[in-house]
Amino acid sequence: MLGICLALVISSATDYYLPPPAAYFGRKRRSGLLLKLVMKQFWLIRHGQSASNAGLPTTDQNSTPLTDLGHQQAHCVAQFFTAAPDLIVTSPYLRTAETAAPTRARFAHVPHEEWPVQEFTYLHPGRYHNTTMEDRRPHVHHYWEQADPHYRDGGTAESFDDLIGRLTELERLLVACPAPFTAVFTHGIYMRAFLWYWLLGAERGRERMSAFRPFLQATSTPNAAIIPGWVTAEGHIILGQLQLNHLPPGLR
Repeated sequence: MLGICLALVISSATDYYLPPPAAYFGRKRRSGLLLKLVMKQFWLIRHGQSASNAGLPTTDQNSTPLTDLGHQQAHCVAQFFTAAPDLIVTSPYLRTAETAAPTRARFAHVPHEEWPVQEFTYLHPGRYHNTTMEDRRPHVHHYWEQADPHYRDGGTAESFDDLIGRLTELERLLVACPAPFTAVFTHGIYMRAFLWYWLLGAERGRERMSAFRPFLQATSTPNAAIIPGWVTAEGHIILGQLQLNHLPPGLR
């Protein structure tokens, strides 16, 4: 696995729009090597409120749309950029495409790519058909109680090991991406999983899966939240403070 810096950068909102700081951020704890120049910047952006988030029935994970509130949040995200990103990324799911739409409209010249940053989808697709989050809760509890990192619920459902693989792939893509500033529109559990992966690494197994569930329950990535990040010259990732300043109180 590529090295990951275990340092949390706390910046003001305006710092997120400046060129990546040409300075040392401290020492890399695992090896003691100094971090050199920050070369690239990225934002991880959660989609706006979806129908599922609002407690409405869904058809499937892929096609769940935004609510009116979610569309308003998406416009707030677009207006938060003080400079154009160099690449806009979405997941294969509709709700990230709809959240990114105002940003893509504002910066129509910016290229777009689809990366495998979709939500961790560990239930059988049939469990989402005409059901609400509350309807699915017993299946959710059953999945996590098993604590089996290899278990797949059927269909296109993922295992926990599959999720770790996609987190590793996101790290690789962020490090390899040539764009100086990338906006990645993604999902809530996936963002928290990447934070957890950033802190603890890619170790797998039953114990690691059991430890992830309490972390997931203790943390939050609200709709349209932004986590800024940087990639250093050595390929280390730094994550900053979760940002909600772009959302008026009534849209949080």
